[in-house]
Amino acid sequence: MRQRLAILALGTATMVAAAPSDPASHGQGDVRITVYADQALVEDRRSLTLPAGISRQEFPDVSATIRPETVTLGGEGIDVVEQNFDYDLLSPDSLMRKAEGQTITLLRTNQATGAETRDTAKVLAVNGGVVLETGGHVEILRDDGLPVRVIFDRIPPNLRARPTLSVTVEAAKAGVQPVTLSYLTSGLGWKADYVGLFDEVKGRMDLQGWVTLTNSTGTAFRDAQLTLAAGDLMKLQQPRRRSPNQYGSSRPGDGESNEQAVGDLYLYPIAARTTVASNQKKQVSFLDASGVAARRLYRFDCEWLCEADEAQAVTSILNFGTGSKGGLGRALPAGIVRVYMRDASGKTRFVGENRIEHTTAGSDVELPTALAFDVKLRPMVVKRERITADEWQAAAKFRIVENGAVQTVTVQRPREYYRTQMKFIVTNARPQAVAVALRQTGLQGWREATRITDESIKGAQTVSDVREWQVPVLAKGTAELNVTYLTAF
Repeated sequence: MRQRLAILALGTATMVAAAPSDPASHGQGDVRITVYADQALVEDRRSLTLPAGISRQEFPDVSATIRPETVTLGGEGIDVVEQNFDYDLLSPDSLMRKAEGQTITLLRTNQATGAETRDTAKVLAVNGGVVLETGGHVEILRDDGLPVRVIFDRIPPNLRARPTLSVTVEAAKAGVQPVTLSYLTSGLGWKADYVGLFDEVKGRMDLQGWVTLTNSTGTAFRDAQLTLAAGDLMKLQQPRRRSPNQYGSSRPGDGESNEQAVGDLYLYPIAARTTVASNQKKQVSFLDASGVAARRLYRFDCEWLCEADEAQAVTSILNFGTGSKGGLGRALPAGIVRVYMRDASGKTRFVGENRIEHTTAGSDVELPTALAFDVKLRPMVVKRERITADEWQAAAKFRIVENGAVQTVTVQRPREYYRTQMKFIVTNARPQAVAVALRQTGLQGWREATRITDESIKGAQTVSDVREWQVPVLAKGTAELNVTYLTAF
């Protein structure tokens, strides 16, 4: 007697198909997943009962977004002959599409009497609806309020209830054989988010990190061992990365870290196994650090000849280190850091957020979080005039230097030289004194090094085209910085 199986109701028409006689199948085994930003490497260790010689083995519950060209199957004494990925999954629509040109049975129920009638019908087309030939006429199967069931004698062989990989293997001997199925898949990704509670008085921050896993592969991965891989992999058709200048920055560190590195990636194993359901976002804690050394900085970046009619807000920056001396001692994967502080009553307040890039251990991180409306800076061009070539040559000893070394450039002499006097007025409406880091960019130009012949506060040249001054400002006070430049532009 044939066994029949109800699949799913489609409107008021219900499709029924014969249950397939499934060959021996093997569900997921010991699953280990390395998750990258937008793809993952799945390693699935299963046990197969193999006959000697050639046989076809099926692996259900693989990712529906598997990249078949990346599949490998490892096992002692096993050679892979052929592999196929059946991704056409069983559904009412796919079952009906596969029935085009085939004969099905329609089971209709009279709503008044409850009597059932059976009619055979040939499926002519499935295109925005189902067109049938039955009883010498053409009929459209539609949702018209009348109960109709569609009965199939069998499920087509290429239609699967679950994503299935079938592999034809040749085994040297019969018996139970452990194998490892590995493949890359899209649809699995992760991102990091951080929550920082900053105590400015103590100069400390509590930092917690969360990983959000996203699974859109169409397959659940049960009790999986997860490892997160942080880094930038090159892939074909990879878009260019946007400039991260508006994000947090860090000076590379050389501190030791417990993270395992492979190639140019850092690996973050998740301690406990977890199940990632299909079409699910899951959050897992991966960092919980207390008392990380942190402080607030103020900074203003001024391009060459920048000036403003009104004072501009300076940028408020959270500065902390990832070294062990600062209380962290680990690398941080790229993500968004959301910063909170407590107000005078002890309530937690959100004070800003920004993104960090992948950051090595021992780095110095500067995270812009807000524009400070109570600390402002106004840049002004006081005077700009042309000077002679002799004045330019006489000021050679004032050339800006980088790391203590004079930048010497041999080029054709330009015809025009300029003396520019700049004034920077900094105001502080806060009840505490602050120091504002003013960074002047665009100094060297493409012709010759800039000369700085006078500055009211001694600056530092960290790179050839940027000079930085630390401008101290008293509480509710004002401060000025005056600088004279000689330039060939």
